[in-house]
Amino acid sequence: METESTVAVRHGGGRGARERILQAAAKLFYEEGIHATGIARLVETAEVSTRTFYQHFPTKNALVEEYLRNYEAGMARRIEQNLSREGLSPQEQLLALFTMLAEATSGPSGRLTNRGCPLHNATVEAAGHMPDVQELVHRHKNGITRQLTGVAARAGAANPEQLGRQLNVLLEGATALQTSLDSPCPRHDALEAARVLIEHALPETRPAH
Repeated sequence: METESTVAVRHGGGRGARERILQAAAKLFYEEGIHATGIARLVETAEVSTRTFYQHFPTKNALVEEYLRNYEAGMARRIEQNLSREGLSPQEQLLALFTMLAEATSGPSGRLTNRGCPLHNATVEAAGHMPDVQELVHRHKNGITRQLTGVAARAGAANPEQLGRQLNVLLEGATALQTSLDSPCPRHDALEAARVLIEHALPETRPAH
């Protein structure tokens, strides 16, 4: 059995341990589930000692929250980039988000998967016992609706709030259904449905292609 010192030597004195733990969390929490992944599995995958783990994260919940904050920040950047792409009309910017979803091929760990949205999965697993996680997820999901509403307003939608909510329902529904069916088809269906929805909301504008 490896001691703290041998693990540290093998990884250059423990440098990068925090990053390895977070990488292990991103892979295991997403692919195997938060509750199903114990500390022993995390430290084995990250190749750190239990002592090192607790030096960086006092509890497993602290790691879960950091993992989700990192994912949320990265996803928020991707959404903003798609909704503000230069050279596109507002309705094309709305569709760019659905194109991103349709073309997605991997989860946070980089492996091909249909496990769905990590934030949604975490909310289900938290089941009211991790209020900080639920607050983060609510803030993120509501933020997407506000962003979509803003772009819909720029596009000239008669009811941008309604269009923003409807488009977010499409995004969430497609992500959830792909998990249930273990199929990417719902993501592509959502793109086509978004075209119709946007065309209906913007009757004076031809649909983007």
